Amino acid sequence: MTLISAKNLGFDPGGGAILRGVDFRIDPGEIVTIVGPNGSGKSTLLRLLLGVLPASSGRVTRQKRLRVGYMPQKLGIDTSLPMSVDRFLQLPGRHPEPDRRRVMAEVGIEGLERRALTALSGGQLQRALLARALLTRPEILVLDEPTQGLDQPGEAAFYQLIERVRTDTGCAVLMVSHDLHVVMAASDRVICLNGHVCCEGTPHVVREAPEYRALFGLGTGGALALYQHEHDHGHDHGHDHGEACDHV
Repeated sequence: MTLISAKNLGFDPGGGAILRGVDFRIDPGEIVTIVGPNGSGKSTLLRLLLGVLPASSGRVTRQKRLRVGYMPQKLGIDTSLPMSVDRFLQLPGRHPEPDRRRVMAEVGIEGLERRALTALSGGQLQRALLARALLTRPEILVLDEPTQGLDQPGEAAFYQLIERVRTDTGCAVLMVSHDLHVVMAASDRVICLNGHVCCEGTPHVVREAPEYRALFGLGTGGALALYQHEHDHGHDHGHDHGEACDHV
């Protein structure tokens, strides 16, 4: 059963359409990554899919009582009001202590419950945000540019963590990537967005698409670079086939 789908989705706040004619779906257990240049409508699409923004055209269908875990692009922290990790995990609603300890262990920040958010490293803060998103035992995890601001080792470690979370919990993952040229190889589909869906398919299909190269430049030799773990080498997650990329 599809978790979220959209048909002919558009958003025009006045002064020009940000998105038009977007078709989308995500099924249980999938990892779908959205890439696109600044201003392409990536975050807007997430908000439309989650019902935060009303669509100007088309429609969004969500599975009834869908449990969503959302990790924002960034978190504004008031440094004059220190907040511990444990307190942060209880906002906006309280969660039992066993659940808080569970998610902290899942993301690898156990033992930091009394640490102030402002004292966390960039990678630790991202894991705290992820822990909060996992508290509801989501069926779909929505991540808006989760590795922004992390260095390359931190980005690789976070991608590995997301893949492990998907494997352990079975939740779907919908992720916006800030890096046009690096996408987790475990992604089942990559959607290239530029006001509309200009190209879509498995990572190995998209990285060879001329539409992708035309839109996003040469970058890493003009192809999508895939972050891979050691166990990824030598196999392709069974995704050599893929959807054809639409012409721009």
